[in-house]
Amino acid sequence: MASERGTRTFVISSWVFARALGATLFIAFVSLGVQAQGLFGQRGVTPIADFVDSAHRAGHSFFDHPSLLWFGTSDAMITAVWVLGAIASAALLVGWVPRIAAFVCWLAYLSFVTVGWPFMSFQWDTLLLEICFTSVFLVPMRLWDRLHTHIEPNKVARWALWFLLFRLLFRSAWVKLASHDPTWGDLSALTYHYWTQPLPTTLAWYANLLPAWFHKLSCALMFIIEFGAPILLWVPRVAVRRAGAVLILILMALIALTGNYGFFNLLTVLLCLTVFDDELFARFVSKRARERLAAQDEPTWRGRAAVAPAIVIALTAIIFYTGTFGERRMPGWLRPLYPFSTFNNYGLFAVMTTKRLEIIIEGSRDGENWEPYVFRYKPGPLNKAPAWVAPHQPRLDWQMWFAALGDFRRNVWLASLMRGLLANEPSVVELIEGNPFEDSPPTQIRAVIYEYEFTSLEERRESGHWWKRGEPMLYAPVLGVQPVSTAQ
Repeated sequence: MASERGTRTFVISSWVFARALGATLFIAFVSLGVQAQGLFGQRGVTPIADFVDSAHRAGHSFFDHPSLLWFGTSDAMITAVWVLGAIASAALLVGWVPRIAAFVCWLAYLSFVTVGWPFMSFQWDTLLLEICFTSVFLVPMRLWDRLHTHIEPNKVARWALWFLLFRLLFRSAWVKLASHDPTWGDLSALTYHYWTQPLPTTLAWYANLLPAWFHKLSCALMFIIEFGAPILLWVPRVAVRRAGAVLILILMALIALTGNYGFFNLLTVLLCLTVFDDELFARFVSKRARERLAAQDEPTWRGRAAVAPAIVIALTAIIFYTGTFGERRMPGWLRPLYPFSTFNNYGLFAVMTTKRLEIIIEGSRDGENWEPYVFRYKPGPLNKAPAWVAPHQPRLDWQMWFAALGDFRRNVWLASLMRGLLANEPSVVELIEGNPFEDSPPTQIRAVIYEYEFTSLEERRESGHWWKRGEPMLYAPVLGVQPVSTAQ
């Protein structure tokens, strides 16, 4: 809809955005909550208590690691923080005290991001924080926010979200070219992407069968969308802005169909919602609601309300420029903001992996016969189909992919995981799907690494396998007690 003065309004779209943000936050908190004890609990893989204790001993303050868990790290406190976030996100979903709810969600999620390394180090975690923080200035400050009484959002806050969408897409293309990775340069990256990405879906197996020319064409179109669509968002013609947002939505749908990237796709869709004005959304609401919205007074411009989101735009513009075209690091005077993980640069898959290394953890009672642990979602058994798990974020499965790219000595959490499995620690075992030692723990445990690849169509028909792999190599030293041989 447009006002009598001819300006376009965003009342409905901002109301829908707040509800969708609440739903996405609820998913994020519940997804985190079902893994929290196994990852961060007192007997988890990377206890938050250990991190906070070491930070205290180092003389760090709350502002070095802003987190509610700074004041308590018990398992009960960990549960309380994510449940608080889930309750606040539900409040945002139904429109109850939306501004306060958005701030509480930001604080609760920040509490895990700042002390939950490395399992909270994904780009969509910081993207969620930035969207949530910026939305504090977009949603209204009222007890109950209903559609027919919802007001026109702060336009500067809306621009801040548009700028975030621009930065997210533009830098995703920029980092690929700036890395000088040859697979992006010759448009061959997608011939590797579908089977080397962390958690492919079943459709990725089929997409991998497409001819090389199609992969190159798809890669070229991806660059066109990631570079071009963000620019269209700023063209002062509504049809062009809508086209830019639609192109981004199409790209997100294709990514979601072939890969599991947690709630990244949902967050990008949320940002696209803010681009669509009420003229587009009006057809989906009742006539009575449209009449009530049309009867509202023309929103007045209040300069003080625009100051905070204007500062957000200024800060993120500096970070974007220096990170993209300048020294590629945050200016020194902005470093106090770094612990809050709320003003960021983005850019997925700057370098394309061209082979897939997969870590398999195995246990044994005799040192000769080894049984593999089966993870819930990452590749393992060759006949196990790739799963579609998004928007849930299986953080251990994802981190196993990153661990395979480097040396085990740089992934100290992996030894902690192996010790937890060696002891049959319930909270750790709960993170995986198949434990071959449910009755009693193994005496030894090891990590081996294979090179995995999707099977071809012919190989799948013959074997029924989705994956094929090479010979194993030892990835990490064997842990446990050397079995004692007995005389025959």
